Parts: sequence; structure tokens; C-alpha cells
Amino acid sequence: MRVKLILPALTEAKSPLFRPIKYSLFPPLGLATLAAFLDDDDVVELVDDHVEVLSLDDTPDLVVIQVYITNAYRAYAIADHYRAAGCRVVLGGLHVTSLPDEAAQHADTIFLGPGEDTFPQFLADLRAGSPKPRYVSRGKRSIQGLPPVRRDLIKRNRYLVPNSIVVTRGCPQHCDFCYKDAFFGGGRSFYTQRVEEALAEIERLPGRHLYFLDDHLLGSPTFAAELFSGLSGMGRLFQGAATVDSILRGDLIERAAEAGLRSLFVGFETFDPANLAASNKKQNLAKDYAAVAKRLSDLGIMINGSFVFGMDADDADVFDRTVDWAVEHGITTATFHIQTPYPGTRLFAALASAGRLTTRDWDLYDTRHVVYEPARLTANALKAGYDKAYRDFYGWQNIARAAAAHGGARHRAKHFFYAAGWKKFEPLWDLVIKAQRLGVMTPMLEAVLSKVTRDDNGSGESFGETIGSRAAVSPPAVSAPVENA
Repeated sequence: MRVKLILPALTEAKSPLFRPIKYSLFPPLGLATLAAFLDDDDVVELVDDHVEVLSLDDTPDLVVIQVYITNAYRAYAIADHYRAAGCRVVLGGLHVTSLPDEAAQHADTIFLGPGEDTFPQFLADLRAGSPKPRYVSRGKRSIQGLPPVRRDLIKRNRYLVPNSIVVTRGCPQHCDFCYKDAFFGGGRSFYTQRVEEALAEIERLPGRHLYFLDDHLLGSPTFAAELFSGLSGMGRLFQGAATVDSILRGDLIERAAEAGLRSLFVGFETFDPANLAASNKKQNLAKDYAAVAKRLSDLGIMINGSFVFGMDADDADVFDRTVDWAVEHGITTATFHIQTPYPGTRLFAALASAGRLTTRDWDLYDTRHVVYEPARLTANALKAGYDKAYRDFYGWQNIARAAAAHGGARHRAKHFFYAAGWKKFEPLWDLVIKAQRLGVMTPMLEAVLSKVTRDDNGSGESFGETIGSRAAVSPPAVSAPVENA
């Protein structure tokens, strides 16, 4: 059987505001995971529309397309093309689960929820000649004992972070604005691999750097502690995401730092308790955000802070207050969002019921556009404040001020080079991406990551010596923050 797996490009990736480096970060692991269930004699192609040209001249037996909200229209067009050519087309992903009836108009089969337990059954039905139009993931889900991800299908040289990995599914929290509850509805919403399986996959990855794409790497303290214990001594550098409360609780974050954690995506989202309560983000209520920033900074862990603008308690001062706090507390990179009510979430249902949605053009649901009526701001003021927050936070003066918030000179240097390199050298990133030479950025970026646990009085090589030595020996494994603009 000839099988083609496609990740259509997000709409924003094709816009005039396109930052190529954003969409060259991570390979499509979800599709590579599904590919592992195919037979050895199947002819398989995986195409990521963000980093390569998608040809539509072929006629595979099976076309598998992953659908997000802002690639939905492109995904549907691709699906319609292949169906007209006589190919069997199946769709899955967040948007399909949220709006199955919409997606079903463009597919022979749709998948709702995680695909690990439904895709194998579909393949069995397909080979038996009786595929169903809809497969729904329910009950006690598991990712234990899965076949290894088909990383041989991934074109590593086209990604800045080819060593991305996922060792858990979902998140134990239930925020109203998050897709997760809709996607995992009807079954377990947070579960993990076996630690030994996760470590075995890590062992198979070349290079030093890893990026855990899990929604909440610390979501299971027992699993995380065992994972970090296994990682200790492996010489890895890794990044991930965690919640405010998990960073403050116990010594798990120290274990992570010892094992090689070098930067963390942290969902601060909002400083207003009313916003937190209204969003059901209970894990942030009554938590000391400054203590989170200090604890991570003291461990030498860089912070990619996530902040949401446009919640109902936000007024015109929210933008400046947020940027000032982030700079003052040494946040290395920031991901700002305009609150976006994704279909299938409780936020979407509430705003729709109140008549506050202003559009259902999914191309605009990218956290950069205002798609609802804000409570205390105009839509224009919200958009303008969001844009200004990015400009202000990544201004040279604020990059330097945020770097100066750290205690050690090496940490300050690391912060400055990391933040500036991410936002201030777009032409260089574009050139390297077009030449398909992202690996040449490895030595400097990996050196920046490798120094985060050193303090001014620590032993070991200097920052410059580290760059020089690793430039000669480091394999192509690097890192960058994930952000919106």
C-alpha cells in the first residue's frame, strides 16, 4: 500500500508575517508515530508543507492529513483534491476532534481524539475491506508498548530541533481555554510512557539536545523523577514545559536541572486572580510568580514565559505591566497571545452563548487576531497592545535589562545571546533555512544552552572556550523557544 502522510502548512506560515524559523523548529511527530503502525512493505512518504514543497501530482492509496485550526482550510483543499483523484483520505487532529461534522465533509474517515488506539484498528479494517467513516478514542488510553516512532521518515536537516520527543499525553489540568479537554474527552486525559521506553527512544536520538514537546513534563512527579534519574549522567541538554505550581512544589525542578534541563516553557498567562479563576487555571491561583522566576534563574534555567491578553479583567494597562514584569524578572523569551476561543473548549462555548464571537474564520484563530468582543478593551486596542508588547519586550534595551536580572555573568551572557539570536537576526535564519543548513547553528546555540548551570565562581571552561571546543565536536542538535511572533 502506498501511504502519504501530510502536515499542511498553517495559514500564518504563508502570511507576510511569516517567520521561517518558527515553522522549521519541530518535525511532525504525530504523523511519524502513526506511520509506525504501517506494515514493513508499505511505501510511506511523510511531507511537512512548512519545510518542503508539497506535490499533488501523485495518487497514493491512502492519504493521512493532520488538521489544526489554522491549517484547516488548506487541509480540506488538499483532502478534496486527493479524493477527487480517487485516493482514500483520512483526517485527524485537534480541529477534527473539535468539529467532526465539518471535517467529515472532506474525508472518507475521520479520527476523534488520540490516534494510537484507533489508527491500528482502522488499518485492520481497511485491509479487510471494511473501513468505518469515524473512529473515536475512548476509555483507558495508553502509549505504553508502542512501536518506535518512524524517525527515518523525518528530514532532519530541515529542522532546528529534530530531536523533539513526547513521553506523555495530555495534561492533568483543565483550563477553560485549552483544546486538551475536547481532544481527550471520553477517556484518560493524562498518561505516560514507561520510563524505560522513553529512555530507550532518547538513546536512539543522535546529538546532545532534546526538546520535550509534552504539555506538562512534570505532570506526573513519579514518572518525571524516574525519567530525570535515567537522564542523569547521559550528558543531554533538554527543554520542556511545566506549570507554575509544579515548579514551586518539592525538589523535582532541581532534579530536572541536574539531569540537563536548560529552559522551560511556563504558562504564567495572567497576573489577575479574577482571570485565573474565570479560566479555571487553579494551579496558578495564589502562586508567587516571582518565586518561580527566581527559582529557575537560580538553577540557571531559561524561561519562555507564556502570557495571554484580552481576558475579561484585562484593561489598557495589562500590556505594559506584563512586559515590565517579564523584563524585571529575567524572562528570557516571551510568547504573547491574544485570547483565542478554540472550538470545543469551554471558553468557545461561553463566548458563543453570550454572542461575543465576531468571526468563525478559522484562519484568524491564530492568537494574533481578535475574534471576539473583549470585555474592557476594544478589539483594536487589544491588537495594538499585543503588537506593542512584542516590540517592547524584544527591544534591545529590554533584552539587556532582562539579561541583567540574573546573578551570574555567564547566565546574563547566555540570556542576551539567546534572546537576541532568536529575534534580532531574521535574515540570517532565513538564509540558513533556505540553504537547508540549520545544523551549522548547532555549536553556538548548544554552547549557550550548556552554560546555564554554571555560575561566575564555578569551575569549568569559559563561555568562549565552550563555543570553541563544541564547535569541533557537537552533532546537529540545537534549540530555540516556541513563540507566536
